[in-house]
Amino acid sequence: MATYDPFRDLDRLASSFFDARRGPRRMPMDLYRDGDHYVLSADLPGIDPGSVDIDVDGQLLTIRAERTLASGEGVKWITREREAATFVRQLNLGQGIDTEHISAGYANGVLSVTIPVSEKAKPRKIEVVSEAGPSTITAHESGAEPRLIEQ
Repeated sequence: MATYDPFRDLDRLASSFFDARRGPRRMPMDLYRDGDHYVLSADLPGIDPGSVDIDVDGQLLTIRAERTLASGEGVKWITREREAATFVRQLNLGQGIDTEHISAGYANGVLSVTIPVSEKAKPRKIEVVSEAGPSTITAHESGAEPRLIEQ
């Protein structure tokens, strides 16, 4: 037999009220490098892919998405724990990123963004000539790693 707990309902109501006033929610994400590109995977369950907006302004990548909930006429809700929400995440891209070729896809509630490394930031061989003969070293551009901007 289920018992009614008014404090649980009050707590749920209060947390939804304060969460709504807090503003955009954060989306959980992973970021890793795979060869010549970075891959960002962000969880966005229940999001209409048409609501996802990704833009790059200089070296700042911003991801925005909205979850809207349908409410049919004459519907009587038994419980409603899922909320409409706006999700925002920003990533400060390093100087070694090819911002012109960033691509994105959405499948099974996961947004995947591919961020390619620019040609000038890829490792390259530099020949050093000395009296003993030529040798080769590998150079990397610094500042190529993306960094998160916490909001």
